[in-house]
Amino acid sequence: MSGPGKAAAEGGPVVARGAEKPVHWLRAAWDQVGTLLVAVLLALGIRACVIEPFRIPSSSMFPTLLIGDHLFVNKLAYGARIPFTDLRLPAFRDPRRGDVVVFDVARNGSGIVASDRRPELPTDTFVKRIIGMPGDVVEVRSGRLFLNGEPVPARSTGEKFVDENGRTLDVSIETLDGFEHGVLDLPGARDIDLRPTTIEPGRYLMMGDNRDNSRDGREWGTIRRDEMRGPAMFLYWSWDSERYSWLQMLSPLTWWDLLVHKMRWGRIGDSVH
Repeated sequence: MSGPGKAAAEGGPVVARGAEKPVHWLRAAWDQVGTLLVAVLLALGIRACVIEPFRIPSSSMFPTLLIGDHLFVNKLAYGARIPFTDLRLPAFRDPRRGDVVVFDVARNGSGIVASDRRPELPTDTFVKRIIGMPGDVVEVRSGRLFLNGEPVPARSTGEKFVDENGRTLDVSIETLDGFEHGVLDLPGARDIDLRPTTIEPGRYLMMGDNRDNSRDGREWGTIRRDEMRGPAMFLYWSWDSERYSWLQMLSPLTWWDLLVHKMRWGRIGDSVH
């Protein structure tokens, strides 16, 4: 006798056709989810400890950084913080005067304060240039920067820079520790000065390159190294997106206009210094 009845009579198990399919389906699903999970964890690990993207939202670092620039932050340079701990990886180097750095500050409504001074407040992320190192005496007098009693070398280029509001600013080249960078001055604007200030051990004074349009250490003081995420590396993307709201950025027509008419192709890949 043949057929299913014979198999049952001989004591062999009767397996319903397709019974193993759920097992195979679950295994395939787990393979996909597991791969995705590993990829997400790897991406988060790289962002937390290696490099982090950052978008320039304001004009405080004109002419060095423009609104709509996107850059990478080198989180390994100063020693990346290990997520969910207060521990840091070993640093490759110390912060240097003139570094363009992404860091955290605390927000108290419209006010700004160093994060360690008010740890209970929500934080925001800024990008500025290190001007004052621990032990330095920093002064800004009538718009002119002084370090340890000496004026920082600066020379006018004769060039003009038009900001996002249509104002025309003068461009100068400032030299910090032998390295040059551009700074802006708005003629007729009230200078944002700073009385002679000695920088405490372990703290740094940050300033924007757009000296008459930057909320920086002249207003809220110094920050610790612990608040620094790392120095800016290079631009990986740049477009003139400042005239579009977040709602407009959801429109495909906005993206088409940005890609066709507003891209700054020549800035992509530029190092930040």
